[in-house]
Amino acid sequence: MPMIEWRRLSTGIRPVPDPVATPVIWGGAFLGALVLVATLNFLGGHGRPTFALVALSLLAALLGLCARFVAAPGTAALCWLFLNGFAIPPAGRLSWAGDRDARWLACLLAAAVAGTALARIVNARAGYRRISPLGRHPGSPE
Repeated sequence: MPMIEWRRLSTGIRPVPDPVATPVIWGGAFLGALVLVATLNFLGGHGRPTFALVALSLLAALLGLCARFVAAPGTAALCWLFLNGFAIPPAGRLSWAGDRDARWLACLLAAAVAGTALARIVNARAGYRRISPLGRHPGSPE
């Protein structure tokens, strides 16, 4: 019968990296969305919200890779503000068009949550490999 080996996880290298602070993620969402929407508008994408929605969803997912779950709603809201305010005419004016904006907000939130969930799964698997003996899974052939 194998013995249980206890290890302290608080000493040395952490098995799972700490997520970035939420205000830093929101700052990245603000600046990233600003630059992204400005670039898309400069390249002739003004009035084509589909391209901006896809690009901002990718930004939200990328930011989610290093964020906590609590940062996802704010990230989605900041991306939506730039999408609604500057990617559709008239520029600089926020509006709410019921179903459309609800879908956009849900898409951005889903992207941010998916990025965060993916990062948690990858980090948990990597952390498990770091603390298991010789990086092997229990039950795997030796």
